[in-house]
Amino acid sequence: MVMAASTDSSVVINDILERIKKGNVEVPMLPEVAGKVVRLTQDPNSDAAELARLIQSDQSLAAHVMRVANSAAYSPNASMVSLQQAITRLGMRVIAEIALAASINSTLFNTPGYEHYIQHIFTTSLAAGLWAKETARACRKNVEAAFLAGLLTDIGRPLAVQLSLELGEKHRINISRSDLADVESACARAIALMLLDAWGMPETVKNVVAYFDKYKQEHNGKIQTSIVVAGSAIANHFFGDKEKEDVLNLEQLKTHPAFAEINLYQDEVEQLLEREELVKTAMEAMQQ
Repeated sequence: MVMAASTDSSVVINDILERIKKGNVEVPMLPEVAGKVVRLTQDPNSDAAELARLIQSDQSLAAHVMRVANSAAYSPNASMVSLQQAITRLGMRVIAEIALAASINSTLFNTPGYEHYIQHIFTTSLAAGLWAKETARACRKNVEAAFLAGLLTDIGRPLAVQLSLELGEKHRINISRSDLADVESACARAIALMLLDAWGMPETVKNVVAYFDKYKQEHNGKIQTSIVVAGSAIANHFFGDKEKEDVLNLEQLKTHPAFAEINLYQDEVEQLLEREELVKTAMEAMQQ
């Protein structure tokens, strides 16, 4: 049974939805290099040298990308000495994923007192992106948008928290954790779509977010959305807060209806879940 929002959270929800409708929400912008990386990887005429030059324009980002590229998760047998070499060996898409994941973090949002919670959202989102990519591989579908869509599906939640705190102060309302959950449930997807528009993200990613909560409906990209839903379910199983979130146990996870939508049988789901260590190693590398 869906619980009704409290009076306090309803005030904030209505205010946020009205602001979204009027286009009156100030959204945090991606670091300039990260935005350019996304646009560059969508350009079929771009090349490895151009991507290397772009990432190298941000020394901190370049150093992070090289650390991840040389980690056991991405380069177990030989180290790489240049971004150009890393891009050639791993591919532009993988290097772009590493750069974007490094750029999208809790520092984009102002959520005093909720920093740990926001970091938990980003950790689970990173896992969702990696698991969506592995799920796409398992069902032999295109993996290109899976990581990005998984990473960004919940990007509206941190801004929902930020707006709740700001509007709680404006309306002189003490926003509780329960109120925040109400606001996230009612507003996070709409906020995410607004952010993705502002950040120039691909239509495939926006389509996944738009249909994530109704993925069984017929729409363009239904398979891609189901892949991301499945990846997010796996991520929540391994990383969700079992005391506070609706986390599936192992048997529930194996029979999640999203797997049927992408024609993965239970034995194939079990094989997919055996990639846990691979995903964990990639997460550790990307968060170092």
